[in-house]
Amino acid sequence: MRMDYDYLIKFLALGDSGVGKTSFLYQYTDGTFNSRFISTVGIDFREKRLIYQSKGRNYRVHLQLWDTAGQERFRSLTTAFYRDAMGFLLLFDLTNERSFLEIRNWIEQLRVHAYCDTPDIVLCGNKADIEDRRVVSEWKAREFAEINGLPYLETSAATGQNISRAIETLLEKVMYRMETAVDMAMLPNRRGNPGDHSQIDLSAPSSAQKCLC
Repeated sequence: MRMDYDYLIKFLALGDSGVGKTSFLYQYTDGTFNSRFISTVGIDFREKRLIYQSKGRNYRVHLQLWDTAGQERFRSLTTAFYRDAMGFLLLFDLTNERSFLEIRNWIEQLRVHAYCDTPDIVLCGNKADIEDRRVVSEWKAREFAEINGLPYLETSAATGQNISRAIETLLEKVMYRMETAVDMAMLPNRRGNPGDHSQIDLSAPSSAQKCLC
């Protein structure tokens, strides 16, 4: 049976507990915001369909947006999902300096557990709407992002500021990687295995290419 999408793309939202990962994803998929904090236990996910345009063609993309628990006690569980994800939304709280300092550790975990040493990541400074409680300056966050080669956006799950833009930026990076990939070992589940060097051609997606997960 033919699937009703061309590509299944899995993104993982990472960051310390309380930075707003769940609210971020709900704002993107449902356009809603719940101010009541509910800590994610283990793994949860949201889904959304969209159209991605490339080389004059439209592709139907099914996004799976995985929401991970930020607490240390769930770390061994959540890292098991890293290798299956094709891109990562790395969030910190602009009103919490510790969550910003922990970004280095999250990046190191991704380098160890993700599908390659340089996975596609978009860094988001969340809770930009609470300007009077900000403790992480924009220039400091942008400097860190530039040093680490990451796109940086200041977002707000409450107002929706840059939420769609962050996910669209990550999707563009992932699709570009697939369009230009020659070494299939760089794709999820193929780390360290140079066996297949087939070119990925988005102009003629086959059934094997529809789910690159």
